[in-house]
Amino acid sequence: MTDSKARRRPEGKIVSIEKRALTRVIGHIRIFNNYAIMTPDNSRIYPEVLLHHNDIMDCKDGDRVVIEIISWGKGQNKGIWGKVIKILEDISDIEMNMQAILFSNGFDPEFSEEVLAEAEAMKGEVTAEELQLRRDFRDVTTFTIDPLTAKDFDDAISLKNLPDGQIEIGVHIADVTHYLKEGTALDKEALKRSTSVYLVDRVCPMLPEKLSNDLCSLNPNEDKFTFSAVFVFDADRKITQEWFGKTIIHSDRRFTYEEAQERLETGTGDFAKELLILNSVALKLRSERYAEGSISFDSEEVQFILDETGMPQGMYVRERKDAHMLVEDFMLLANKMVATYIAKKSKPEIPFIYRIHDLPNPDKLADFALFARELGFNFRMDKPEQITESFNQLAIAAKENVALKLLEPLAIRTMAKAVYSTNNIGHYGLGFEYYTHFTSPIRRYSDVLVHRGLFKNLTEITREDKELLEQKAKHISDQEKKASEAERESTKYFQTLYISSFIGQEFDGVISGIIEKGIFVELLESKVEGLVTFDSMGELFYVPTSRLKATSRISGQEFFMGQSIRVKITAADPDTRRTDMELVVE
Repeated sequence: MTDSKARRRPEGKIVSIEKRALTRVIGHIRIFNNYAIMTPDNSRIYPEVLLHHNDIMDCKDGDRVVIEIISWGKGQNKGIWGKVIKILEDISDIEMNMQAILFSNGFDPEFSEEVLAEAEAMKGEVTAEELQLRRDFRDVTTFTIDPLTAKDFDDAISLKNLPDGQIEIGVHIADVTHYLKEGTALDKEALKRSTSVYLVDRVCPMLPEKLSNDLCSLNPNEDKFTFSAVFVFDADRKITQEWFGKTIIHSDRRFTYEEAQERLETGTGDFAKELLILNSVALKLRSERYAEGSISFDSEEVQFILDETGMPQGMYVRERKDAHMLVEDFMLLANKMVATYIAKKSKPEIPFIYRIHDLPNPDKLADFALFARELGFNFRMDKPEQITESFNQLAIAAKENVALKLLEPLAIRTMAKAVYSTNNIGHYGLGFEYYTHFTSPIRRYSDVLVHRGLFKNLTEITREDKELLEQKAKHISDQEKKASEAERESTKYFQTLYISSFIGQEFDGVISGIIEKGIFVELLESKVEGLVTFDSMGELFYVPTSRLKATSRISGQEFFMGQSIRVKITAADPDTRRTDMELVVE
């Protein structure tokens, strides 16, 4: 066998399509004698759809509509057929694109009248009977820490000093299941959606606003029902007791991350003492987590500055500071301890929703290690512990080296995708034997199922149908994937919309990818990624299979991954999410 054949990857062919991601499309309808055609607003991305007259509701010729695809055609009949599910008013380009992103990924921006009616009928009164069923934390110092723009607060932290240097820390989570009853229209809709979707300029929530922003949200200075994980730490900050159960809290303060960070940095201001104590515990939890095999991946999150019309005026990368990590550490603790409690409570197992994360793909990891070596980073992978250590060393090195920063998203791609399952295999990335999602039931249905499963098993053993629970876990994982894709599309749209105002201007960037057609460049400040074609350089380039560099067949000029480069913006099309660039020759 020749070397070239030995290096060939396995190949295959598609034999059938079981399920398609695209189910809905937005566009304009044209009505003809025997049928109608919906032409998508973005025809370069989405297909035309044919409709029978009895599937177009009360449409008039030229109406903008939402189409649900009902048939992709088979054999000689390649036509795609659908039906109208909603007629839209004329809307702006931004509105059209955001709705298209949501609909095409299977998320409806609106709730049905039946679901809204159920939500509106709910009351949040605190009755004497309900108080008898809950542990009262209303006199314990409690606060929330969230982004400035957050409207739904689903977690709060409490701190209470105990004798002998002990402290009690409570992780209090909105008790969504108090309102969301199994089998209701509201519950079915929440399961169908399974997650809130966070686009750049809006949220498509899992639950109606009456629940997400009002009844369930842990707003300050209000009595709220919660489901809590409470831990007692000794003077050495080791956990000596744990408790799980229904509670009632009264949040004393709503902190933004910036306000909490100011308290941590200055040591002054309201609740500064409590925040400093919590941060010291969080730092210890974090240190122990990394020592036990947790991997540090600090992926960059682009934030936009929008004007009053929704147009992007600027972008920046969100900086994660101690206040962010403090909250994260206590949420990770609660998630881990809830999963551990259920997993060890009984044999045979109690069917439960776990958050699992498999080992990295060996082939992808080997390719990544070669790539990292090309950029000057020695990624060791002889033993499992070396892999974890190398990932964490990379995270540290990338803070100082822009080229290595490019390795972080590539490193994430070597990893398996974390999913929900009743079959626990542990969470490789966190280094946890047992892990679940308990802390965000307002925006994740997985957490709703975890709350129900935990509550049913606090005082007795209750086993649900594992196969049915696994089906729900798979559906939630699928919805999470679709939501992530919608969020990426939204970010890409706004990035392209922003950079379209800078046609002809020059920017500094780094080479973030290489293909046969050209090089991808990521701008340093805005993180906008665009393509510089080899044709625009007027030369022929050779790109090896590793795609780590490109070499001119004429001049010998080389481009390599992570290389600093200056480019000019030549075109930007928000509809296709594409930005074109040209190399600036100094």
